[in-house]
This record gives sequence, C-alpha cells and structure tokens, in this order.
Amino acid sequence: MIQEKNSPTNNKTIFITGATGLLGSCLIKELAKLDIHIKALYRNQISFTHEKIEWIQGDVFDIILLEEILNGVDEVYHCAGKVSFNSKDRRELFKTNVEGTANIVNACLINNVKKLLHVSSVSALGRIRENSIINESMQWSAETSNSVYGESKYLGEMEVWRGVAEGLNTVIVNPVIILGAGDWNSGSSAIFKNVYKEFPYFSEGVTGFVDVLDTANAMIALMNSNITGERFIISNENISYKELFDMIAEAFNKKPAHKKITPFMAAMVWRMAVIKSLITGKAPFITKETARTALAKVYFDNSKLLKALPSFKYTPIKNSVKRICKELIQLNNIS
Repeated sequence: MIQEKNSPTNNKTIFITGATGLLGSCLIKELAKLDIHIKALYRNQISFTHEKIEWIQGDVFDIILLEEILNGVDEVYHCAGKVSFNSKDRRELFKTNVEGTANIVNACLINNVKKLLHVSSVSALGRIRENSIINESMQWSAETSNSVYGESKYLGEMEVWRGVAEGLNTVIVNPVIILGAGDWNSGSSAIFKNVYKEFPYFSEGVTGFVDVLDTANAMIALMNSNITGERFIISNENISYKELFDMIAEAFNKKPAHKKITPFMAAMVWRMAVIKSLITGKAPFITKETARTALAKVYFDNSKLLKALPSFKYTPIKNSVKRICKELIQLNNIS
C-alpha cells in the first residue's frame, strides 16, 4: 500500500553513490539539512564539505569497500551511473549501470539495509513510443528503445528487482531530462550553454523535463515514505525543445534559436559527427540515437508519483529555468 509518512526519521545513517554528479550534489545538499549522518562516495574530487557528510573515496566496483561502508547504514541512494548514447561505450555502460548496481544491491542485502532508492531513467521504459503516453507499466525492449544506455539501465533495474525478491525494500525512480546548474560543458546542463552561445538551431521534438531540485525532493519523500517495490516516473512538463530553448534564451537575455532542424539535416549531422569522431578519436557530439530522440515527440505520465505523494508539487519549468540560469551565471563568473 502506498502511504506517506509525516516526517523523516532522525539520527539515520545514509549512503549516497554518485554524490558529485548533478543529481547527487543536489540531493546531498538537501539531505544535509536533516538530522542525519551521510556517507558519500566519490571517485576523484568532492563537490563541497559539510559537517554531516563523511566523504569516502572509491567506486561501485570495490565490493569489499561497499560492504564496509554499508555496515550500520539505514538507507542507500544509488545515483551513480554512466550516461552515454555512443554504442562504443557499451562495455562501460554495462559495467557501471548493471554490475555496479548489482554490487550495491548485494552490499545492501548483506548489511540488512532498510531501504534502497535506485535512480534509473525513462530510457529503461522504452523511450521512443510516439503513439502512446509512457507510464511505469512499460518495459524496455529492442523494439521500443534506440540506445544501449536504455538497455543498460533496464538491466540495472533487473538487479534491483532481484534484490526485492531477496527481501530488500526498494523504490526506483525514472527521471526524464533533469535540468540543473551542473557543468555546462557536458550532460543536460550543456543545453543552457548552447542557448547562451546563441546556437541557432532548434528541434520541435517533445519530451519531459524536470528540475533537479524537484527530483531530489521527490526522492527524499519516497525514501521517507512506506512505499516499497514500486517505480516512479519523475517528470514535470512535456514540452518541446523549442519551448525550453526560448525560456532559457529569455532568462539569459539572448537571441532565441530560429533555424528548425529537419529529419534530413539531423541525419546529415550525425553522420558527419561519426566521420569526425573516426578522424579525431573523440566521442561524437551527436549520434544516430540522440538525433532521433531530439526529433521524437514523446509524452510521459507523471500521475503515479503525484498520487503517491499528495503533498509534493513540481516547480513550474519557467521558474526553474530562471533560477538555473542565475546559478550558471554565478558558477561560470559571467558578468
């Protein structure tokens, strides 16, 4: 039965993987406001210091370290994962998103962790379905996905469901494109840099977008609820890339994108990107998969989460964009 609790339990010990990424960094800052002890895993460099946070260097492939860290831990947020739509990254995607998740699940079971929240992706649901609204009942299949990334996230979920079968309390979240003030040279934050630089091209493709802060708060609410054995799409609004670009341009006071990308143009661009990649040895900035996704009109149903958490409200995307643009201006010392 899905039911919210009134407040988080105090004096808990929480472990977070992927704590230095866009979502993990936001989540850990929100958790640091609570009366809890936090253990956070990092690989190279910590994002910030706080008296409630115990930073531990390592990765999700160190089985012995994970078992030691989770000793005495009450709850785990598994945010670590690799995002790539380059088929050449298949091995690393499966190692991180499947093997790494299996290691977390096993460590949770060994240490009798009370609850695991696993961050998956809508890609694990079979994202390219333009003839129907996507909800949590859908599953990945070769026919409904166009990425190795989606397959790896789906198989990662299978490891979590294995944990459920072995007695582990879990909840899975499937976020859409997360908007936040991260490194704007990569990931979804790069959208903001492209608009700031007045990149002229836009797509009329439609997808779901969500504020990183809303995502983090939804995760905390789910963790502190009685909800187990469920998955939830985290998505605020289904809007076109053009609409999002226009919001960002307005917030930055920049010229909006004005050249529409056609399917023919997209096909030419990703092919040229592949050729350039073969010459330079660098990953292509666009792939066949990302080009196809950018043109697709995909709609996500967010009603399950809102019914499960009646007190949770999403921030209007336009308000989120304004805040994120201000944060990026500060982070990048833009005058």
